[in-house]
Amino acid sequence: MARKKHPETIAIRTQAERTKFKEHSVPLYLTSSFVFDNAEIMRAMFSDEVEGNIYTRFSNPNISEFTDKICLLEGAESGVAFASGMAAVFATFAALLKTGDHIICCDSVFGSTHTVLEKQLARWGIGHTYVDIQKTNEWERYFHPNTKMIFVETPSNPALDIIDLVWLGKLSKKHKCILVVDNCFATPILQQPIKYGADLVIHSATKYIDGQGRVLGGVTVGRKDLMVDIKAFLRQTGASLSPFNAWVLSKSMETLTLRMEKHSANALKVAQYLEKHKDVESVKYPFLPSHPKYKVAKKQMKLGGGMVSFIIKGGLKRGKKFLDAVEMASLTANLGDTRTIISHPASTTHAKLTEEQRIASGILPGLIRISAGLEHIEDILEDLDQAFRKSK
Repeated sequence: MARKKHPETIAIRTQAERTKFKEHSVPLYLTSSFVFDNAEIMRAMFSDEVEGNIYTRFSNPNISEFTDKICLLEGAESGVAFASGMAAVFATFAALLKTGDHIICCDSVFGSTHTVLEKQLARWGIGHTYVDIQKTNEWERYFHPNTKMIFVETPSNPALDIIDLVWLGKLSKKHKCILVVDNCFATPILQQPIKYGADLVIHSATKYIDGQGRVLGGVTVGRKDLMVDIKAFLRQTGASLSPFNAWVLSKSMETLTLRMEKHSANALKVAQYLEKHKDVESVKYPFLPSHPKYKVAKKQMKLGGGMVSFIIKGGLKRGKKFLDAVEMASLTANLGDTRTIISHPASTTHAKLTEEQRIASGILPGLIRISAGLEHIEDILEDLDQAFRKSK
């Protein structure tokens, strides 16, 4: 039996079948459709009796290569790629839930996920309950006979809360719920939720998987039986990843391990710097011993990831002045880039939440989120230092 390859090797050596030209780097398959050898093969493919490419809205060699890599790294049976991370989130909900169903969701999730739950799904009679990711002893009372799914982010966006995936996997099995984990912040390099009982894993590939702020993409992977309905939903609704974006994302994954190691190293040093700073009230980073779930994070994550959140003294007013004072870091609506990015979640990504919801999610007015980039750490820290000085 062949030895299982390491993640960085899988990300580099998993590729679409070479053409007759024997290219070393996988080519782009920019075609809307594919031809068939004869009418019978065409019929069999449309009937799902034979696998193959029919139409790029359904599948494409570039998209398949990208999806295969994620499946291998996550330990998933099957997967499907989408035009964006939120397309993957929405499709996963819409394909597997129906009117009358109920979702349990951790209260600290991306702002757009909140909106999908409260606006789109609520219109269709799909209910939800937010639960405190820290108060796991209270979760049992939120389950109902119609609870069909548990949705969590760990680490969460932007509060960087951690949930014990071993505990959660057992809980989901006990209540016969589909466990969906948004693994965007950790990536499959640092964490594989399926090992701990997750049924499905979602990524916004726009973030660390691309890693350079170039293209949009999303992916859901997991149990084959669940993926059947998700694939059918994609096939009919058309939120498909483009071949070009899939090609970019697949190539990006070849450096994902190296990048996550450097992102994590820089983020840890940023967190340690902030923890000692007199103008900082508190810092959240999974691999800081001060994190309330530090031991859990060390158990289920290989490294702490590239995200840091902190609360600046002086609240919203000081926070805005701090963001205006940064010189090197970018103020932009993204994360996981080679470039360090700083944002203020309460006024941007989570602005549509009520104040009560933001506070429940740990998003206080002075909370600032840092996506540590790949610049030299001394340059990152110098930029933060001068921003603290100028924002007083």
